[in-house]
Amino acid sequence: MKTIALFGGSFDPPHIGHEAIAKAALNFKDIQKVVVMPTYLNPFKSISHNSHEDRFKWLNEMFKDYKNIEVSRFEIDQKKKVPSIVTVKHLLKKYLKIYLIIGADNLSTLKKWHKYEELNEHVIFLVASRDNIRIPKGYLTLNIDEKISSTQIRRNKLQTRIKNITDVLDKNKAESIEVFDLKDKDYIVDYAIIASSLGPRHTIALLEHLKKGIKPAEAFNNVDESGDWVVIDLGDILIHIMTPEYRVKYDMETFLSEVGSSKN
Repeated sequence: MKTIALFGGSFDPPHIGHEAIAKAALNFKDIQKVVVMPTYLNPFKSISHNSHEDRFKWLNEMFKDYKNIEVSRFEIDQKKKVPSIVTVKHLLKKYLKIYLIIGADNLSTLKKWHKYEELNEHVIFLVASRDNIRIPKGYLTLNIDEKISSTQIRRNKLQTRIKNITDVLDKNKAESIEVFDLKDKDYIVDYAIIASSLGPRHTIALLEHLKKGIKPAEAFNNVDESGDWVVIDLGDILIHIMTPEYRVKYDMETFLSEVGSSKN
């Protein structure tokens, strides 16, 4: 195989829109193979929502049945941000011609990419359609119908995680379970969950049930515990488990309901 399409990105997480792009590329002109290249860290971002190893694993699972789609570790193994020109030069050691797949939303910043002029000499840009964005003349267009975004996938995944947490609490007799959506508020997490225990021993027991019920899928970044109150930090979710007396005393519901209300 001498001609490939390079499909790079964060894939944070991978979704059916990404799969649709790779499949469409295989049907495009003389492309013989698609190389899917997850970043270690996107050059234009400071964080990833999911680890590079998880994203690599999910991509391999997504494309395991596609003969001419390869998921490459090259950028991940560099353990740093890798500009596209570096990856392209690496692949040109093996392939003669490279189509570089980009989303239509990248067109506005494309010329700001590292060594854009040099990159432009080495690849043929193949632009995946998105959100009715007009693709200028001079670019090849890859028509894609799927409109599911990574943001929506993350939101769906977050809702599943919240359900798993509340199911464990409910199953083990936690009371008055409440979920607070704080995504659009000026707060440290996206969601907070509050639940009442039946007493100090039950507070600690609920913590243990959560450890058994939602690990290893959830990373317990920090746990503050006493008999009356447990706070579990999952990164984007905080879980508060309190005895009824402490719940009344601290009135977290009112605090969380008012978070961001004074924000300009």
